[in-house]
Amino acid sequence: MEKKQPDHLSRPILALGEDRLHTFLLVDDSIRGAVIGGSRMINQMRWNHELGILETLVLGHAYLGACLMSATLKGRDRLRLQVDCSGPIKGLVVEASAAGDIRGFLKNVPIPVEKPLEDSNLSPFFGAGFLSVTRMLEDAKQPFTGQVMIAHGNLAKDLAHYYLTSEQIPTAFSLSVKFDRQGQVTAAGGMMLQALPEADDAVVGQLEDRVVSLPSIGTALTEGKTPQEWVSTHLRAFSPRFIDRRPVGFSCHCNRDQIRNLLTLMPVDELKDIQEKGPFPVIIRCHHCNTAYAFDREQIDRIVAMRFSD
Repeated sequence: MEKKQPDHLSRPILALGEDRLHTFLLVDDSIRGAVIGGSRMINQMRWNHELGILETLVLGHAYLGACLMSATLKGRDRLRLQVDCSGPIKGLVVEASAAGDIRGFLKNVPIPVEKPLEDSNLSPFFGAGFLSVTRMLEDAKQPFTGQVMIAHGNLAKDLAHYYLTSEQIPTAFSLSVKFDRQGQVTAAGGMMLQALPEADDAVVGQLEDRVVSLPSIGTALTEGKTPQEWVSTHLRAFSPRFIDRRPVGFSCHCNRDQIRNLLTLMPVDELKDIQEKGPFPVIIRCHHCNTAYAFDREQIDRIVAMRFSD
């Protein structure tokens, strides 16, 4: 049966064309940057996970941030951005690959709201907690994880704090998700700047100040400008030079066999309880993309029989 979406999600607005991640260099190649127009990705994320405005804003920022961070990946490299916190959000997990596949989920949906939002300050919804970044590099023997305490409750600032504290790389992020009066996502985009070892400290300071004063990339995208135009216009004094681009998008490689294998690994007593009590069909959803997989009684019987045969 087709799932019924809330009214504000019944007709998702999808941007024309593919979302793309553009990489560039500044100031005689001493600063590297990445910029993304991610409207289609964020709309698809919202549609799949059936999210409201607040949830779309929080998870959308994480999708854009992880996507920008993936600009330094190559081959089959992947990274995981994870937040665990005491606030109503509880946490989130987003994964990004060098191939441009982005997926992830909020740990608490819907996010409880005690009073109407007066501004875009999300720090009360995060509270205290930790931000972790795990890199799963193709040529590494094991994943590497860095972790910092949440310092701001603002993902762009906390990602910059992570890079400076955990990796000693001066970094700045700008993340934006724009909504119209009906609550539809009209544009989403972001930018990341990182100082390379040869970067002059004075130039890094100038760029940090410039990023703080930049107009919203989301607003520019809503007006029809491209991410490249936004960078070229507002960072012209730093001589931007675009060097690469890659398609990115909401994508999950889950499949029915993977979900069935997870069922097979469940404790036998839990499997037998499902077999005896149902209800059928048993619906299992992928955390990362919210895709539903249905298993009828006969299929559950076979899974239990397989488990006993082992």
